[in-house]
Amino acid sequence: MKEFSVGPDQAGQRLDVFVATQYPQFTRSSLHSMFKNDHILVGGQPQKAGYKLKAIDIVVVNNDLLMSEPPEIKLPVIYEDESVMVIDKPAGILTHSKGTWNNEATVASFIKNKIKDEQLQGNRAGIVHRLDRHTSGVMITAKTNEALKQLQKQFSQRKTKKTYIAVVEGNLEPAEAVIEAPITRNPKRPQTFIVSANGKPAVTNYKKLKDFERGGQVYSLAELKPQTGRTHQLRVHMAYIGHPIVGDRVYGQAADGMLLHAKSLELTLPGGARKTFESELPSRIKEFAGL
Repeated sequence: MKEFSVGPDQAGQRLDVFVATQYPQFTRSSLHSMFKNDHILVGGQPQKAGYKLKAIDIVVVNNDLLMSEPPEIKLPVIYEDESVMVIDKPAGILTHSKGTWNNEATVASFIKNKIKDEQLQGNRAGIVHRLDRHTSGVMITAKTNEALKQLQKQFSQRKTKKTYIAVVEGNLEPAEAVIEAPITRNPKRPQTFIVSANGKPAVTNYKKLKDFERGGQVYSLAELKPQTGRTHQLRVHMAYIGHPIVGDRVYGQAADGMLLHAKSLELTLPGGARKTFESELPSRIKEFAGL
């Protein structure tokens, strides 16, 4: 724990501004979790980020936690060479932390020790593309800056092929179709996205694999192939056509985990070989769909 005395010149200042000043390597947004989890105290009591300081206040920061590294985790590795690592990401694991400070294990923290290229720094080092926290499946990461650039270029130029498997609400009809609906950030909820004529082009191909009943409700198991890579694209598109992904608490209804899985990824490795990497369907989808 580290203590800081509030001086007359700092009276009236927001607590999060004061703490960020003491730790200039962190942004206010990246310190948000410290306040949320009561790791910053004033007068011995946890306070909100917007608390206005008084000249007599003593601010105590859990310094050991702030300076700690995320815990080590082991993730399934599908493929690895000198320039890339392909991971089978479990549901519930973040791709990378949202701010400079984070004590949660992520895909980025897992690959950190594999990166030898000094050009790759920060909490997103080696991350080529993202999978949402509750989405499982194939992810490729880069060990070198050259590999990172080559792979990111393929994603941006749509030279990769991605296939997802999802369970969605209702009976998908028609059984096979293309969704072309532009996506933009939701101005009312900036961390979410909506279909809008003012958005960026977004295209998803879907194909129903089977429909089934469970608990008196009808569901469909579907193969989804995004042709573009907009944030939350599959989730937004399926909700837009009235078939949200099961367990999507943002665009559908909350449940015990979201049933979306990145089944395969086809791309060209930095060495020139065209490869397809696959991940087996997780038990949560198999059991729900009766596979």
